Amino acid sequence: MEITPRQKAILTQIVEEYAETASPVGSVTMAKLFSVSPATVRAEMARLEMLGLIEQPHTSAGRVPTDAGYRFYVNNMSGAEAETQKAIERSTHALEVRVNSQSRSDAAIRGAVDSLVELTGNLGLATIGGQLYLSGISRLFTQPEFVDTRRVQAVAKLLDNLEPWLREAAPGEPLNIFIGHENPIGKNSEVSLIISKFRSPFSDRSYIGVLGPTRQNYARVTQLVKYAGKMLEEIL
Repeated sequence: MEITPRQKAILTQIVEEYAETASPVGSVTMAKLFSVSPATVRAEMARLEMLGLIEQPHTSAGRVPTDAGYRFYVNNMSGAEAETQKAIERSTHALEVRVNSQSRSDAAIRGAVDSLVELTGNLGLATIGGQLYLSGISRLFTQPEFVDTRRVQAVAKLLDNLEPWLREAAPGEPLNIFIGHENPIGKNSEVSLIISKFRSPFSDRSYIGVLGPTRQNYARVTQLVKYAGKMLEEIL
């Protein structure tokens, strides 16, 4: 895919600003940030839109990332910035404290999931033996994306099918990221599933992760999920 450094920078900014604000990002905002004219930014946005990386909601003059835009962003993440890295380090410490305070393996896994919920605002999940542990459903549905009952129903349907899918598909990568329509189940639910595989006393293929809107701070969330899986494997 042909994309210039400035187009990549604009896309990155749109993804990150939209993750923070949940509001479409306009050309005036981008123009101030990149010290160019709004017309220049609109031209660059038009190119990104043509490539299918951003789109314009019909109710707004701003742009939001598409699933393809998020995928491009995730594939080209070069590491979190210093401030983000500090926040990640604080969060991983909180995970460690929560998990290390538990004496049983199942409680440690639940503790890690509950921490991910608190740290990300997403729904947390993990497999414990043959059961799927879910936490934070109410937190997930407070996200602005889920004022639409259609989306809530789509997520509920996905959750109904998540446990059998994990058991049958058994994703093999240490970290698995399914964005929007990439989700093998619930393709129309417009959510991202980020899961880490780890070995536990219950199974060589245990999973821990989060499910939330495609509007994510992927740099932070993916590192936290990956760390949670690695930490549980070492501790358990």
